[in-house]
Amino acid sequence: MKQLFLLLCFAVSSLVYAQDMLNLSYVDVNYFRGNIALHNNYILHLIKGHPEGAIISWNKKTFGTKDWQERYNYPDYGVSFSYQNLKNETLGNNYALYAHYNFYFLKRNLMLRIGQGLAYNTNPYDKYDNYKNTAFGSTILSGTYLMLNYKRERIFNRFGVQAGLSLLHYSNANVKAPNSSINTVALNVGVTYNLDAEDPEYIHTDQKERFTQPIKYNIAFRSGVNESDVIGMGQSAFYVLSAYVDKRLSRKNAIQLGTDVFFSNFLKDLIAYNAVAFPEENIDADTDYKRVGVFAGHELFINKLSVETQVGYYVYYPYDFEGRTYLRIGLKRYFGEKWFGAVTLKSHGAKAECVEFGVGIRL
Repeated sequence: MKQLFLLLCFAVSSLVYAQDMLNLSYVDVNYFRGNIALHNNYILHLIKGHPEGAIISWNKKTFGTKDWQERYNYPDYGVSFSYQNLKNETLGNNYALYAHYNFYFLKRNLMLRIGQGLAYNTNPYDKYDNYKNTAFGSTILSGTYLMLNYKRERIFNRFGVQAGLSLLHYSNANVKAPNSSINTVALNVGVTYNLDAEDPEYIHTDQKERFTQPIKYNIAFRSGVNESDVIGMGQSAFYVLSAYVDKRLSRKNAIQLGTDVFFSNFLKDLIAYNAVAFPEENIDADTDYKRVGVFAGHELFINKLSVETQVGYYVYYPYDFEGRTYLRIGLKRYFGEKWFGAVTLKSHGAKAECVEFGVGIRL
């Protein structure tokens, strides 16, 4: 932890030195300590001690120069770096880099931070040297963290304090098995430092006109690689075609209704494997691996970004895999009025199936 503390001090001093380039922003440093949540019994042997670490963040403030900022109560956005000691040599340590948003409530005393990024694990699964690490099957992981803080800025000159509860999640979304994942629930305490002597006034545009838009038609193509839970089976590409309609209800919200067609090659391999490995289950090796689902969804618009959540049900489901209901959550980024890119997580309950990288058009 001594080396980590020196690294954090250097990072903070570097940001302070560059404050002329970082107007209307602040940095915060948080220490956290907590417990690994037992979300399934496959990680029971990995829970030892109380994981701890630190999160250092740079945050850009908004004051209403764009309409969406007032709409969301003037959020912050920025980047975070985290270090976590998982208190288990089998699990190793995690280093992560995130993009995040801070949303404010209760007269800006309550802050909710949502961060998403990539993490590096120092000791992933290896069938010879680290076969007990069933949580992380790869070095590169997806990282997500939530932080709910009570926060007071400028208590002493430019310094402030914050404290609260954090949730850190690491998983590779079945890009490579095994993938039991790790969730840490922790208490955190931190210090904030504003890079400006004072903040400007918030801008109020007071837009009251009703937002209307006709029904839009969307086509999306998603792809990626994943692997079944059978370790060593190998990674396979998957493809998803989606068609849906959406209706904007307001500047923030839209609802969706559509259908997905899934071409999941890992499922083809799993069917062939189970047909041979478990003859008592009478699985036909020629069972179709394709699936078709219908879904309803919601889209939350934040500037050019949006958060997409969908709940689906397989109407064509020849092979039983993790149940007929599926979930999708992720981020979309619009390029102009029609085109968008997306990164989404598809899961069955708490069990991730894949990370989807997609492109689409909204007509």
